[in-house]
This record gives sequence, C-alpha cells and structure tokens, in this order.
Amino acid sequence: MDSGYSYVWEFLVPADSIAEFERHYGRDGTWVGLFRRAQGYIETLLLSDRARAGRYITIDRWQSEEAYLAFRSDYAVDYAALDGECEKLTIGETCVGVFRE
Repeated sequence: MDSGYSYVWEFLVPADSIAEFERHYGRDGTWVGLFRRAQGYIETLLLSDRARAGRYITIDRWQSEEAYLAFRSDYAVDYAALDGECEKLTIGETCVGVFRE
C-alpha cells in the first residue's frame, strides 16, 4: 500500500509581491483551487518564515504519489498556465524535497 505523499517548496518573495503571492498560495488560493479538482489531494500548508521576511515554505499533501502524478497529467495545461502566471511573484523557488508519511 502506498503511503501519503508530500512535496515541499521554498519560495523567496519580494516585499511588493507578498500579498498577491499569499492569495495564490494560501489555504484558499488559486493553487489549492486547482489541486482540489483532483482525486487524492489532501491539503496545502503555506508557512512564512518569522525570521526572514519574504521566505515561504509550501507543503502539498496527497494521498499517494500516483494521485499526484495523475493530477499532473490530467491538469498539465492548467498547471503550466498558473505556474507561468505566478512565476513573476518570486525571486527564488527551490524544491526542498519529496516526502512520505
């Protein structure tokens, strides 16, 4: 049986983009709206670094890697469009890793 699947990203956001970034990446943001269309999505956590303004971590949780990969396949066009729209909001974006429960 496959265990839970989570991936973690770090984002560096300039001060003038923080509000818009949080609207897109927050609990009810556009990314979550897209993810909710897929089977197997659990939740997204948006964490802001208290010691470093503009530094964020997102944790996207899925029931399985297969569910996430199916989402990426089924919604590839929508994902790419939203990713392109949000790219202007950050000055750095790093995949921290992929984790299982």
